[in-house]
Amino acid sequence: MDDLLAFFEERLLPVEEIEANRLAEEVLADPPKIGYLTISNALQWRLQYRRAIA
Repeated sequence: MDDLLAFFEERLLPVEEIEANRLAEEVLADPPKIGYLTISNALQWRLQYRRAIA
């Protein structure tokens, strides 16, 4: 679970700790197929834009 939380944190997902924990538990309970753990293109764009502004 710690690895998933670190993955979420590295990607700067806009979730609070409680939501990140819930999401990690959901991923562990129903793992995605290999290659399918990703975030939407729109969210990726917003995160990259936020980094550029910072």
